[in-house]
Amino acid sequence: MATARALLVASLVLSCFLLPCYGTVLFSSLQGTLIVTASPTSQKVLKAGVDKITVTWGVNQTLPAGTDSSYKTIRVKLCYARISQVDRPWRKTVDLLKKDRTCQHKVAARPYSPANRTSQSLDWTVARDVPTATYFIRAYAYDADDKEVAFGQTTDANKTTNLFQVQAISGRHATIDICSICFSVFSVVSLFGFFYNEKRKAH
Repeated sequence: MATARALLVASLVLSCFLLPCYGTVLFSSLQGTLIVTASPTSQKVLKAGVDKITVTWGVNQTLPAGTDSSYKTIRVKLCYARISQVDRPWRKTVDLLKKDRTCQHKVAARPYSPANRTSQSLDWTVARDVPTATYFIRAYAYDADDKEVAFGQTTDANKTTNLFQVQAISGRHATIDICSICFSVFSVVSLFGFFYNEKRKAH
């Protein structure tokens, strides 16, 4: 009995040590060490598949030297603002990052460059599959074990400032619209022609 209890305790202790290896990083545990900016002005509307965003990030220079010593990769993501999460559980914010649905759209991943710690940037064309919503940009810093260790974002903690909108692709092409109009006009003309011919035959 004592042996079984000892094994159970040992298993629990081992599990506590192994949990961090299985994606149990909490957003609330991350340090907000990155300063992130993006080119869209507040409330600007971008078109999916057309417009570009310039994202710039760097380590907050007021922090002590060596703050970024564990940073190996920066991953930039497009994230839903609070207003676009309301009544949408599939976009829900969860503190456990592996279950968080705030930032579903990947922008890019770049190796972290300590030599350019104050300013690194990239250009990104809004993906064609991005849905209509209000967004902000967030960047995560990952360590050598590919775990999130820090972040920065273009909005405040409540996700209500410096937001921009994306207008999704409607799925319709201008050529299709033109063909539809032409077909409709042809149908109306044909219908009038049919009635005109029928009227002539009646006389």
